[in-house]
Amino acid sequence: MVTLPIQNRSENYLVSPTKIIALGLNYRDHIAESQSVKVRGFTGEIPLEPILFPKTPNVLIGPEEPIVIPNFLKGYGFDSLRTDYEAELAVIIKKRCKNIGEKEAMDAILGFTCMNDVSQRNLQTGDRSGWFRGKSLDTFGPVGPCIVLAEEMRDPQNLCIECRLNGVRVQNSNTRHMIFKIPEIIAFVSRNFTLMPGDIIATGTPSGVGPIKHGDTVEVEIERIGILRNPVVEE
Repeated sequence: MVTLPIQNRSENYLVSPTKIIALGLNYRDHIAESQSVKVRGFTGEIPLEPILFPKTPNVLIGPEEPIVIPNFLKGYGFDSLRTDYEAELAVIIKKRCKNIGEKEAMDAILGFTCMNDVSQRNLQTGDRSGWFRGKSLDTFGPVGPCIVLAEEMRDPQNLCIECRLNGVRVQNSNTRHMIFKIPEIIAFVSRNFTLMPGDIIATGTPSGVGPIKHGDTVEVEIERIGILRNPVVEE
């Protein structure tokens, strides 16, 4: 659980989702670089429907809290350990919804925040069960720095999104470049899973993903929301 301030309000919101649903390959430029990432299931094709995967709630941390690269990874003897940052716009759901239509989907949103979909690539590539473990290690889901309520966000489908690693910009895009737009995403997810208040949908990352290591600082900045900053440490 993480407590975040609500922008322009003197109140906080307890982020405590029953589930976190994330999208893979939702920006064309990220698809173009996917072969170099070498993750199981990545292809150069534009997906016909959203590619979903889970992140478990234990990933959640707030601004300035450390992303912890776990020590047990060293025991595998990987040639090169790789854990990546991924800047994303996150949607927080307001109400229970199932089979919601695209026209009604925006009414189901409480607000928006930044998310870093931290990904352990060695596990994500090698695990026979898929992406589950590599996406859900403790601290692998920073969110913040605040929540912008849906009614305060003029156009969530036209927001600059970038990531900086140690002050150097490494991702730079706009949410208008999503393949599947926010109403499509919510409608699709709700056909598959009943969404509950507080649930989070991470809408995918643009190109430029790359590795983080002990001592790094990662910043995810999204227009109108602010800067989510987290240090990286080894356990």
